[in-house]
Amino acid sequence: MKKALLIVFLVLVSDQVLKIWIKLSMTLGEEIPVFGNWFNLYFTENNGMAFGMQFGGEWGKLSLSIFRILAVIAIAVYLYLLTRKKAPFGLVLSISLIFAGALGNIIDSAFYGLLFTQSSYHTVAEIAESGQGYAGFLHGSVVDMLYFPLVEFQRSELPDWLPGFVFSGDQRFIFFRPIFNIADSAITVGVFWLLLFERKHLKF
Repeated sequence: MKKALLIVFLVLVSDQVLKIWIKLSMTLGEEIPVFGNWFNLYFTENNGMAFGMQFGGEWGKLSLSIFRILAVIAIAVYLYLLTRKKAPFGLVLSISLIFAGALGNIIDSAFYGLLFTQSSYHTVAEIAESGQGYAGFLHGSVVDMLYFPLVEFQRSELPDWLPGFVFSGDQRFIFFRPIFNIADSAITVGVFWLLLFERKHLKF
């Protein structure tokens, strides 16, 4: 149990520290190069799922938040049972990463609207006074910032037979385009680890 708690703690702390720093230091759309042109911190927020995907307006947002909470409770119970049964560390690792990532994004949607003022393309958010946050409980936005435009081409540099949908509005092709956070990364790593290395322990 101690190893699982340590993994969850490390993911949550790193995720929330970076998100809060981004929220209180950067305007929406601001970009800070980290390693050359292929890794940037790019501040954006989303009301939906992982990697910036959106989901159905206010009711969709509320439904997604409630689903996340129920899923996190179920994962927490499963993780507790795994540790009681002394399950293999790889299985505990993957479930701990998934749990921590899901919980990290729930914190954003549940509390950031209450704790912070609205971020904009011109102003940096601040700690909100009581009742002055930008959204209600479970209606906050998830903070994303990790951006890896590993490969970028202009339309004119590539063959004409490539379909137009692979390019953005300014006729650029960028890989990898999604912007995400540490919590999203933890979920992704946990799921891939589970499917690649721990399938023999899964019971359907």
